[in-house]
Amino acid sequence: MLSKKMEKALNDQINAEYYSSYLYLSMSAWAYGQNLSGFGHWFEIQMQEELSHAMKLFKYVNDRGGRVTLKAIAGPPVKWASPLAVMGATLKHEQKVTAMINKLAELALAEKDFATNALLQWYINEQVEEEASASEIVNKLKMIKGAGNGLLMLDRALAQRQLNVGTTQQT
Repeated sequence: MLSKKMEKALNDQINAEYYSSYLYLSMSAWAYGQNLSGFGHWFEIQMQEELSHAMKLFKYVNDRGGRVTLKAIAGPPVKWASPLAVMGATLKHEQKVTAMINKLAELALAEKDFATNALLQWYINEQVEEEASASEIVNKLKMIKGAGNGLLMLDRALAQRQLNVGTTQQT
């Protein structure tokens, strides 16, 4: 059974995961509006991953006898200055999520909630992948320096991204 403190913290994280999903949907809309369909697709996949992260926590809270309490989701930004700006915002957001997950893991250990700590290890590992992916794209955009051919090649590569269900569902 979850402590009330852990239940509240997990509910806050559920809200944060839904916000992340909403943010990436907004980024997708922006990218499509810029005729960068590969970026738009990449963000759509990211949005779906974030939804699955929220639902994984949703199910966990219920499985542990807690109560999920959904809150309003803040509106995300809708405009970015460039592909580099939107991907830089992505990296910064993922770093923020990593810090939030780390705080949850600290709380789980302090509460001696080893089941929640075990679940959070999956999220910790997932955040390593999330940050690495965003960082790689940021670095490529910096190399491209706005050059049209490079941007189009990167856009084409991002269009190939597929949702990896195996990494987004608890086994």
